Amino acid sequence: MSALRRIILEMGTGNDLYGMDYTKAAKRAVQDAIHHSSLTLFKSLDIDPQTMEIDLNIAAQEPGKVDLASVAATLPFGKVTPRASKGGLNVHDQTTDRTSVIVNIGILVRVPL
Repeated sequence: MSALRRIILEMGTGNDLYGMDYTKAAKRAVQDAIHHSSLTLFKSLDIDPQTMEIDLNIAAQEPGKVDLASVAATLPFGKVTPRASKGGLNVHDQTTDRTSVIVNIGILVRVPL
């Protein structure tokens, strides 16, 4: 088998304005990232998309509140390794006493070439 090589880096941002749901915000960040791409290279190079190895890096103010398996399941192909770390942003509105959460993600894809 050939060595794995990084071929894709996508980034995205997602939010949950009312529920402080870090998982929902992370899923939205994944959708933001993958909807900026059309990965025609898999078909062009005759690479099976299931051979992808994906590092899913999630940055949230409360990383322990992200359901990693649920967020990873939003990626349609490949073997996903999700990780959450401290990052993102919480924005508190003193008038409404609500906190909006913003989550950032980086999706790094490697394939055998």
